Amino acid sequence: MEVCMVDDISGGKEKMPIRAVNNVDDVRLLPKFVYITRMVYPDWFKKVEPVGCDCVNGCSDSHQCPCLVKNGGEIPYNENGSILQRKRRVHECGPLCKCPPTCMNRVSQHGQRYRLEIFKTELRGWGVRSRDLIPSGGFVCEYLGEFLREKEADLRVGGDEYLFDIYNSRGGRVDGFAIDAGVYGNVGRFINHSCSPNMYAQDVLYDHADNKMPRIMFFATENISPLQELTYDYNYKLGMVCDANGNIKTKVCHCGSSDCRRRMY
Repeated sequence: MEVCMVDDISGGKEKMPIRAVNNVDDVRLLPKFVYITRMVYPDWFKKVEPVGCDCVNGCSDSHQCPCLVKNGGEIPYNENGSILQRKRRVHECGPLCKCPPTCMNRVSQHGQRYRLEIFKTELRGWGVRSRDLIPSGGFVCEYLGEFLREKEADLRVGGDEYLFDIYNSRGGRVDGFAIDAGVYGNVGRFINHSCSPNMYAQDVLYDHADNKMPRIMFFATENISPLQELTYDYNYKLGMVCDANGNIKTKVCHCGSSDCRRRMY
């Protein structure tokens, strides 16, 4: 029998409650962490203010709107708020823009759109699913935590399960940044890996203009049925995760996909 352990793991911080359910074992306590809805930036972070647009009636002019120009002359979302295609980076309208909150170029910044819940899996700890149908291209959630430099993240050995490395288009780290959701995080920290994922991580900027430090937003790659687990590819490379002594760690993959690579790292 499915047991609802917590009615809302966010404690009312999200637009919709996020339940925690378990019908696998007798565990009734969640991992300890502080639920946040904003990124935790370090003291050294200096915000680069974005250039705002003057589109008081909403963004539509691909030549005059600076936000659309940065997006290649188009709005990256359709009228339903679904992303049209994966991009190197999406520039949403920000706090200095004069367009209304209903502007089509404001999607991920509005937060949760579907009723998410975390649930206990058989082999992979906690996972995330939606109680609603998520259409292809639909925004699911952001990955939040502490924004760190690579060197600081490497000192937190043992918590690699909650580290999200920020990559550039060539697959290398961008100036060595990472997001650590071990202590501070949101529902995104519970999303599991899959070798055949139904979501992808998209770089998005809207509240600052530093390309090296994008926000990480998850979008659906396909129509996702209610109660189907939400997953993305962690993109670990073999040999990249080490323990406190510098020894290479290995972890078996239990995603169950027909394309499973058998090892996460």
